[in-house]
Amino acid sequence: MGRMSKDKKASGDLGKILTWLLIIGSVFGILASAIIMIDKIKLLEDPNFVPSCSINPIISCGSVMSSSQSHVFGFPNPIIGLVAFGALFAIGMGILAGARYKRWYWLGLLAGTIFGVVFIHWLFFQSVYRINALCIYCMVVWAVTIPIFWYTKLYTLEKGYIKIPKKLAPATAFARRHHLDILIVWYLVIIFLILQHFWYYFGP
Repeated sequence: MGRMSKDKKASGDLGKILTWLLIIGSVFGILASAIIMIDKIKLLEDPNFVPSCSINPIISCGSVMSSSQSHVFGFPNPIIGLVAFGALFAIGMGILAGARYKRWYWLGLLAGTIFGVVFIHWLFFQSVYRINALCIYCMVVWAVTIPIFWYTKLYTLEKGYIKIPKKLAPATAFARRHHLDILIVWYLVIIFLILQHFWYYFGP
């Protein structure tokens, strides 16, 4: 009985974390995507336009926005952010209002967040190692996409929406116990890679 109560509490805690991540994270994602979109339009109108977040040769939003990677699907990437974060915000508000979604809905949400987290890591690689410049607002999008994916994955596992082999049960249990630690390490790895690549500029 105590075990069931503990599992239910863990599931509830993950649900609360995910709900507020969807709402608050999406607000930041929408704002960042909107700013990028506005600056992108201004840059298209005037090639000499300098975005407000173009601070130096490394923190240079203009370099990122003018690259081919900024419209990899044939239209500006921020459009994806505006649509995706808008949908996530609606889902989060729905949960907060008491909505209960079916398994297929959660699996669809997980698939969307998987696409998002893979895409932002591809953009991270392109930005750091190909464009050699960083966009502050892009990094805000990266920062909110990662935990949204992570806690969506944990929640769907916790609720049993994804069936996993028994041999992976210990790894899943470890991920649930150390969910925040794993997230922090994830961020630290990204920060390390950025500093390591641009150390020639930021270093002493």
